[in-house]
Amino acid sequence: MPPANKLLLSVLNGKKPEKTPLWLMRQAGRYLPEYRALRAEKGGFLDLATDPDAAAEVTLQPIRRFGFDGAILFSDILMIPHAIGQDLRFEAGEGPRLSPPLVDSLLASLEPATERLEPVYRTVEKVAAALPAETTFLGFGGSPWTVSTYMVAGRGSKDQGETRRKAYSDPAAFAEIIDAVGAMTIDYLSAQIEAGVEAVQLFDSWAGSLAPAQFEQWVIAPTARIVAGLKVRHPNVPVIGFPKGAGGKLPAYARETGVDAIGIDETVDPQWAAAVLPENMPVQGNLDPLALIAGGEALASAVDRILSSFANRPHVFNLGHGILPDTPIQHVEQLIALVRR
Repeated sequence: MPPANKLLLSVLNGKKPEKTPLWLMRQAGRYLPEYRALRAEKGGFLDLATDPDAAAEVTLQPIRRFGFDGAILFSDILMIPHAIGQDLRFEAGEGPRLSPPLVDSLLASLEPATERLEPVYRTVEKVAAALPAETTFLGFGGSPWTVSTYMVAGRGSKDQGETRRKAYSDPAAFAEIIDAVGAMTIDYLSAQIEAGVEAVQLFDSWAGSLAPAQFEQWVIAPTARIVAGLKVRHPNVPVIGFPKGAGGKLPAYARETGVDAIGIDETVDPQWAAAVLPENMPVQGNLDPLALIAGGEALASAVDRILSSFANRPHVFNLGHGILPDTPIQHVEQLIALVRR
């Protein structure tokens, strides 16, 4: 289907249609009973994400149930360090683990294993063949800063302290990690595009932990290199940047990275964002996931504020972060009705 007939893709390309497209970060996941059933059958998260048939089914589940305007590939941002050579596992109740952690190991000691990305590309092919014609297919990767925080610490953390210390104490060594992630991310997203995705999103979930100078060095500059590299290969494929927690640094990110659209989290005032971000740049967001859990009038009021704030620019309705596992399905249905009324 031509891009003009795909609502989400047309908005990412800067159009402002009468309807607002809608998709949700983590829309394929634990709040859906069909996902929980398949997860129980397949076992661990990594087993599910690297089984192309299962991962394609998970990607398609929320499209079948809700008819979102966009389908987001079911995978994980840590597939890149896994391909760079770190071992990846998911501990029940504790999240991902990468070994060896690079806080005390050298990047050069890792043996690249890019074949670990092949199941992702097969998943993309299967989903692309099965999606409704009007649905935009989104691929994604993690931005170098956020991915590197896991690579250095070997796990997630509340303040990314170990990685911030390393970036200050040994910026040359840390830059090698950032550069390795960035280079592989260009190849990774390019391969997703070649396999069938129509737009890509860069998740920088921990961008908010950096001081302004470090934000310029470790978020804006590496993201700009990825966007530039992708535009050489795929000049017409939109790139969404999502620097969670960037706050007042959002305008600089929007101006300097070259992204086509910007995702904003729930802590950003949508009226402020509409006023300070580049004119006509598509904005994605930014409903608080807890407002979705609350439902009712709280949800309706929040939706109205977001829609009215972005009424004069291209806007993709989304959450300010991922949908939470205890989100009632009927509240998702209420959200869809409110956005599409």
